[in-house]
Amino acid sequence: MLSGAAAAAPLGLAQSDAAPAAEGEKKMYGLIGKITAVAGRREALAAILLEGTRAMPGCLSYIVAADPADPDALWITEVWDSRESHEASLKLPAVQAAIAKGRPLIAGFSNRVETVPIGGYGLEQAR
Repeated sequence: MLSGAAAAAPLGLAQSDAAPAAEGEKKMYGLIGKITAVAGRREALAAILLEGTRAMPGCLSYIVAADPADPDALWITEVWDSRESHEASLKLPAVQAAIAKGRPLIAGFSNRVETVPIGGYGLEQAR
């Protein structure tokens, strides 16, 4: 959701029957990243991130998780039906509003990783 940011998620690593997308097939797009909130503002930032995610076309999963080892850190895990859907989401008014509202509560971003999800528990293969 936030440009240049993403974070981690619950890694309930269940095996999937889903095969990787064949060449030429539409591939899902994933982001995992860590956002560090201004000291003491993690819950407020989490609420803003969750508030702005209600209606994002193409979003298959958007998880905001508290880091148990860092009282100011959030991990965000996103799964999209495509990279294009993610890029389009950044232009949505609700997402723009969440970015503007959340920006003052963000101390920094780190651990940003792009992925190509192939499936898993709770996530249907997007085709």
